[in-house]
Amino acid sequence: MNNYVIVRRNAWKTAEELERAAGRSSRVGSEEMPDRVRWIRTYVCQQPDGSLGSICIYQGTDRDAVIEHARRSGLPMSPRRPKRAP
Repeated sequence: MNNYVIVRRNAWKTAEELERAAGRSSRVGSEEMPDRVRWIRTYVCQQPDGSLGSICIYQGTDRDAVIEHARRSGLPMSPRRPKRAP
């Protein structure tokens, strides 16, 4: 699998919205796409306007798998970037 960094800016208004989104993402990853996408880590960032964004690290078989996971989970997507080892 390849590593991907997903940036989601101004994606949620409240921590509760973020928690619901995380639950959907977890379910989709574990039940619908376990062989294609794996969540590694999420960093939550408060945006200047008070909303919440995130920086997520995923492993995926390919870019399309990561995009499909976001679509099925109802998550916003910013440009996807492969994460390369230093």
